[in-house]
Amino acid sequence: MIQAAQVASKFTLFTHHAKTFPNLVTALRNSMLRTGVFKDEKTAEEQVIQVLNFDIHLVKDFRGRRYIERITECIPVENKNEYTFDHRNEKTLEGKLDKFMDNATRYFTKITDRETYRYVNIMEYIDDGYVLTNKISDANLIEMRNNMDDSDIEGFDKFVEENWGVRIKDGYAGVEKIETPKKTKTTKATASRRTK
Repeated sequence: MIQAAQVASKFTLFTHHAKTFPNLVTALRNSMLRTGVFKDEKTAEEQVIQVLNFDIHLVKDFRGRRYIERITECIPVENKNEYTFDHRNEKTLEGKLDKFMDNATRYFTKITDRETYRYVNIMEYIDDGYVLTNKISDANLIEMRNNMDDSDIEGFDKFVEENWGVRIKDGYAGVEKIETPKKTKTTKATASRRTK
């Protein structure tokens, strides 16, 4: 499923039973390790997060109601080169050694504690209504808009402008801030009464 989602597909849908988003990533990563294709946890995890854009988490409460509890976005963390070459400007061996140790500390932190992703809830079910809690990342807003037909773009642009105060430029030109968005409204919705 991860392999299929990486190539030749606009999107991939699948179901899972993880209770939290980190549990989903861990379960998929461990499944990839069990196949024997990957030996390194970080590499397997990076492959997983490349295909997990959104998680739509459904629940069934004790009354038998089924509803979407939250929509979560997965945002890959880019590995940036934060090393410095300040040691070249140092005049003393002690100064050069201090700069070297700074770079070594950054290196070992990246190797041992590097985060491969962060996640945010975009929408949550709170007090019998859906509330927008965070903005969708610029990269996903652009991708979503570029895969819509003209009839959907107008409504999508209006929604994004009203709720997050940004405008998506045509193509891959980016996202620009236009104004402070109005206070997010809670959309009242009753959870589905269907029971299984």
